[in-house]
Amino acid sequence: MNSNPTLLSLENIAITFPRQDGSGTLEIVKDLSFSLPQDDIACLLGPSGCGKSTVLRAICGFEPLQAGEIKIHGKTVSSTRIRIPPADRKVGMVFQDFALFPHLTVLENVIFGLREGPIADRKKIGMQWLERVSLQDKANAYPHELSGGQQQRVALARAMAPEPDLILLDEPFSNLDIDLRERLASEMRDILKANHVTALLVTHDQFEAFAIADHIGVMNNGKIVQWDSPYDLYHKPIDRYVAEFIGRGVFIQGQTQVGGAVTIELGQLQLDDGERIPPGKQIDVLLRADDIQHDDESPMQAEVVRKAFRGADFLYTLKLKSGQEIFAFVPSHHNHAIGEKIGIRLGADHVVTFTS
Repeated sequence: MNSNPTLLSLENIAITFPRQDGSGTLEIVKDLSFSLPQDDIACLLGPSGCGKSTVLRAICGFEPLQAGEIKIHGKTVSSTRIRIPPADRKVGMVFQDFALFPHLTVLENVIFGLREGPIADRKKIGMQWLERVSLQDKANAYPHELSGGQQQRVALARAMAPEPDLILLDEPFSNLDIDLRERLASEMRDILKANHVTALLVTHDQFEAFAIADHIGVMNNGKIVQWDSPYDLYHKPIDRYVAEFIGRGVFIQGQTQVGGAVTIELGQLQLDDGERIPPGKQIDVLLRADDIQHDDESPMQAEVVRKAFRGADFLYTLKLKSGQEIFAFVPSHHNHAIGEKIGIRLGADHVVTFTS
């Protein structure tokens, strides 16, 4: 458990916007709370319109609060009575489009926020940060001469150069090729951790969130549904919304048995320790693609109805005898045709269930 002091805390904040038709206000963020320890990386994860970017803007100081308060290092920076100007919060921001100045060199972009001291000293600091993001050889280049990933690292160096207490990142990978996002998220995590930077980002992509964050808050309709580690979000979702949002899976009906087991169409699963559901109860079992294993020797057959090639594997959509559809990851050298029946078996070692 992290013993570092809390750097950022949001306590029961609410943010409203006026309705476009003038008929009152729309509550965008509702009674939202979380805290972020120093040196950790957190992520607000959710679909478009859930309020996650609005929370980021409120932390920056760009949006007023209608309730609650935001604290940095224990000092209130936003409440219904207090609103510290953005420039005085020691918060850095990396925008979705990176917002680099096209007429400035990479080094000039990095030192743009450094206002004090001789230019030679500022350039020295800028070069130090470019070295930390492995772009020291691009100091005299212009943004249009860089790849998307390199532009992202320049934007990060610029945000970190003034040494803020907190870095905020708004969908930082959305403008990049989808194949690069997870790798670049891991690279960014390495940079932030190596420099002991506390960061909060927002994204709608769970794979980006998993690659970079220590803590993830899954958001829906302006609220955090579950704030947890990536591992526990995947293996211990608090409700159906989180279970369906995190990972690709389906719910399949089952019936509890004596001895803490549940029977589903695919066979029997042992419920995790702590499950105390009486036998004979109808429950829903979450099956993800990695819970189903391809097995030519298995008597259990399923029909391939869709498939998506992912390089190392296929994501198959399979139809069971009952008509229930499930997902399965299958190594790509097993290239089965649509309509073909393949052998499968259960490979779940952690069972997630919800009462019907």
